[in-house]
Amino acid sequence: MCGRFVSTRSPQELASVFDATRWDPDRGLDPSWNVAPTDEVWSVLERVERGTGEITRQLRPLRWGLVPSWAKSLNTGAKMINARVETVAEKPAFRRAFVKRRCLLPADGFYEWQTVAASKSVTATKSTKARKQPYFISPEDGQVMALAGLYEFWRDPVAEDDGSPGTWWVTCTIITTEATDAAGRVHPRMPLAVAPADWGAWLDPAHQDTGELRALLAAPAAGHLDARAVSTAVNDVRNNGPHLLAGPDDGTGDA
Repeated sequence: MCGRFVSTRSPQELASVFDATRWDPDRGLDPSWNVAPTDEVWSVLERVERGTGEITRQLRPLRWGLVPSWAKSLNTGAKMINARVETVAEKPAFRRAFVKRRCLLPADGFYEWQTVAASKSVTATKSTKARKQPYFISPEDGQVMALAGLYEFWRDPVAEDDGSPGTWWVTCTIITTEATDAAGRVHPRMPLAVAPADWGAWLDPAHQDTGELRALLAAPAAGHLDARAVSTAVNDVRNNGPHLLAGPDDGTGDA
């Protein structure tokens, strides 16, 4: 799965990289070195403008954790942060979005965890507990990752007025696959990405051939990924900041 990632680029930079023509400069997100489920995340998507019928590429924040339109509660999203590519076109929660509502989720890199078994020194004077060691996985060249995502609109069933704050939510999920290369040495699953040459085809709401859409998905950075152990402080979602990418500690940090 992909349950935590890093997103520190400014909206101005992202709008330039992804050729977004519409975004609200007054609505921003703080840089995050520990993006967690239910957080707002940057997304790139294309929508048909009402009235003109024009398709615009937008940069906008979405809530991470997809909530299907038929869900009874917003809390459903906490369980749907990932969609498996093997079943995304068939699962009721994702199949409509896969055909009509696809997006890109920009990321600097993502985290995965590897279990480190408990150990005891030869002298038996010191031992360590089993722990989860986080790894930061990112492109070797430092370029932004365009993770493949889906988004969905959800209306709170108890809300009376469509125009009231909190009535409508736009949520998203990240598509994952079996891990390979550097990521595969850490965890059996990894997020999928879309190459720059295919961004237009992936985002186009008129493109609805599921076979062709699957063919656009690939390993992030074409598999040229670096995986390095980082501080276990990232294990706690309350921790944030560039210090999370520091080298591994001695195993006594937050686990």
